[in-house]
Amino acid sequence: MPSTKLTLNIQEDVISRAKAYANQRHTSLSKIVENYLATLTDREETNAEVSPWTKELIAVKKPTPDFDHKGEYRNAILKKYADR
Repeated sequence: MPSTKLTLNIQEDVISRAKAYANQRHTSLSKIVENYLATLTDREETNAEVSPWTKELIAVKKPTPDFDHKGEYRNAILKKYADR
């Protein structure tokens, strides 16, 4: 099916984070938006299960202000390499 160009007005910081998200998953931001909109508008299955990937997109929570990023990273690295 042919593609059509769509213009959206989205805050710059949201676009930056979304592009980084897409890059980490080796996909394009256009494909993420397309998949999300397809899921939202799917009328063929009224009880369609939302894919885990889509749930991840809409369920991202921001950490609390006191969240220790460096400490969590350190703990993850220590755990990962503890048995080596």
